Amino acid sequence: MSDYFSSSFSQQSVALTDDVIKSSTAKTGGEESSEQLALTIVTAALDRKAADILVLKVREVSYIADYFLMMTGYSRVQVRAIADSIEGKIKTEYQRLPLSTEGKGEGGWVLQDYGDVIVHIMMPKEREFYNLEAFWGHAEKVELQIGNDGGSTFA
Repeated sequence: MSDYFSSSFSQQSVALTDDVIKSSTAKTGGEESSEQLALTIVTAALDRKAADILVLKVREVSYIADYFLMMTGYSRVQVRAIADSIEGKIKTEYQRLPLSTEGKGEGGWVLQDYGDVIVHIMMPKEREFYNLEAFWGHAEKVELQIGNDGGSTFA
C-alpha cells in the first residue's frame, strides 16, 4: 500500500497547485477583487431586505476563501429571493456564476460559493442553531457602512 501512495503523489503536483492558486489570484485582482465582490453581494442582498448581514474576513485564518458573508431571511421565499438577487447581480456585473449552490430547493439555508467569497443565507432558526459566527469567531469582523442609496462600503 505504501508503494501506491509514494508513486501516486509527486511533490511536483503540489508545486503546480500552488502556482495555479497564485496565478488565479493574480488574474482576479486578489484582495481588492474579492472585497468588491463581497460588497456587490451585500448590495444585492440588501435589495431583497436581507437582515443581520455579517462580513467576516477569513483570509488570515483559512485558505477556503477571503470573505464569508452571513445574512438572515425571514421566510424560505425570502431566502431564495436573496440568493436569486445575488446570483443575478454577480452574473450581470462580473459575468460569474457561483461555483456551487446548496440548499436553494429547501430554502432554510442557502450556501453560494464564489470561490473567494462564500455566502450563507439562513433563516433565523438555522442561523441560531448552527451559530457560524461563533465557529468563525477568530476571523476579523468587517464593519459595513450602508449608504442612503442602498450601496455599501467596508468601514
